[in-house]
Amino acid sequence: ETAMAAQMTDAHRRFLQVLMSHGIMEGSEARKLHRRCCEIHKVYYAHDKLDDFVSTINSHLQPLFMQIRKGLSEGDGRAHYVLVNLAETEITKMASDYTENELELFRKTMDLIISSENGFASSTDILNLADQLKTKKMKKKEAEQVLKVFVEDKWLSERNGEYTLHTRCIIEMEQYILSNYQDMARKCYICHSLAIQSQVCDSCGIRMHLPCVRKCFRAQTDPRCPHCNDCWSCDIP
Repeated sequence: ETAMAAQMTDAHRRFLQVLMSHGIMEGSEARKLHRRCCEIHKVYYAHDKLDDFVSTINSHLQPLFMQIRKGLSEGDGRAHYVLVNLAETEITKMASDYTENELELFRKTMDLIISSENGFASSTDILNLADQLKTKKMKKKEAEQVLKVFVEDKWLSERNGEYTLHTRCIIEMEQYILSNYQDMARKCYICHSLAIQSQVCDSCGIRMHLPCVRKCFRAQTDPRCPHCNDCWSCDIP
């Protein structure tokens, strides 16, 4: 790495500040921000150098146990950038923002999502857990509010009353989930990152993200599992 490349500039600092205030940023937004930061601070800009720009920031974040991580959304496969705190596990970081019974509800929701076939948990199932919490039972109304906050804070995302883990949550918590849910958490057969929303092969049990399924079977009229070669039984998204 040349001394030039490792230099942290005001453009890098601005980029980091904006990302910090958002927590997560979609790839196209991050590319726009990269350009804007370089223009404002008159720093050399190359449109295909965002990842280099980010790794310069990361080399300066290392002593602070922080890192900008890039990951893909499970729904559409788009890149996202997330600022991750490496010094504490995510659950302890959440502990400063939520009460004990809210955290317990989150953990139980996570259990449901990770143990499900497709990576979703219904609001009915989640709300049924609310009055079984060990820390302090929650009324349904209260639990609904808490779920709303988890969605606003980008830990969960919701579609038609079905909840799954937000992209930010997956990127931040991947290690936590893989080590705490060893018997249930699976990686995608294609991209090898954690797969929550996914399809499963009926025959051999491998999992694939929906965007990876699309890519894998794009040109196939008779889709077969890339692992065991049996017919792929799920509908191609």
